[in-house]
Amino acid sequence: MPVPTAFARDQWYVAAYSGEVGSEAGGEEILARTVCGEPLALYRTPEGEAVALADRCVHRRYPLSEGTLEDGRLVCGYHGFTYDRAGTCVSVPGQTRVPRTARVASYPLAELDGFIWVWIGDPARADVTAVPRAPWLADPDWTVVRGMEPLSARYGLLVDNLLDLSHETFLHGGYIGTPEVAATPITTEADEERGIVRVSRHMDDAECPPFYADSTGLKGRVSRWQDIEYHAPCLYLLHSRIAPVGSVPGADGSDPDAFHTEIAYAITPSTETTTYDFWLVARDFAREDEKVSAFLHEFNRTVVLQDVTALDILEQVTAEEEGRRVQELSIGIDAGGLAARRILERMIAGSAKPAATGVPGGAPDGVSGGPEAVAAR
Repeated sequence: MPVPTAFARDQWYVAAYSGEVGSEAGGEEILARTVCGEPLALYRTPEGEAVALADRCVHRRYPLSEGTLEDGRLVCGYHGFTYDRAGTCVSVPGQTRVPRTARVASYPLAELDGFIWVWIGDPARADVTAVPRAPWLADPDWTVVRGMEPLSARYGLLVDNLLDLSHETFLHGGYIGTPEVAATPITTEADEERGIVRVSRHMDDAECPPFYADSTGLKGRVSRWQDIEYHAPCLYLLHSRIAPVGSVPGADGSDPDAFHTEIAYAITPSTETTTYDFWLVARDFAREDEKVSAFLHEFNRTVVLQDVTALDILEQVTAEEEGRRVQELSIGIDAGGLAARRILERMIAGSAKPAATGVPGGAPDGVSGGPEAVAAR
């Protein structure tokens, strides 16, 4: 079963962090992103609501992200065609009558947990309750560092990478990898109906890697747990627990001796061979310590860039060998990745075909994107 390059369109994808959109929040006034091959122009209304329009003016295809905002309307920077948040053109140069077909697609949005999620498929099927949640990413009881790195590689390669953490031992030695990661067996569960894959690796007596030793202060041997939840196609969650050897959570769920990190990746296909890798590290310890935040940001970005380098190389190899009869051997540690491939293939097969270019769809209640919808927060 090959790594997929096609997209499951009737799904939610992260298009941006909330803070990337809107000049008042320090983001870009109009942000250009391409999700599942669809160019998007993201901006905020004067009321702060995020909007995603097709990033191509209906007139001469000029990117709307190169335009300006006037009273919550997007003005094309080439000839001044002006669009409201529903994608309807409300003004054209040189005449008072606006052609009835002058409109661009407006995509349903949901803004949750610090992410801006976009629905690329059939707008009628966009259900905000289906957005996978990571509530600690916007929880004041957790401290979060984050970033985004683009990959010149298909998104399926990143899914494979994150569901098989044995590569930490070899690719990330000296950062997060220790011998025990590759040596410890995993347990895997796949909920095919809900599109969730779970992979767990519990190391009860392991070396403490620098990523955790330098941020928690624990030295020597530790108990290290890695519990993965992959919500296909976009969200990967790693629940990480570091504690002194012999420490286990209490029967009531309390775990005072442990340090917890919630590591998230939003895996967003941009094109068939490029990917946005949104990454976050949330922690429940040293929450006010800016040095710990700076360390975790720098260290995790270094780890992500090691993955980027490896996956960009792997994409070149994969592209060169495409169409050939090449054997790919899988073993026990690949169970999670193979389950994810099956789920993705089923999602792709069941997705709606792209809507006609320039034809916006309405959005269901509770999701921004239609002219009367309310953004989900």
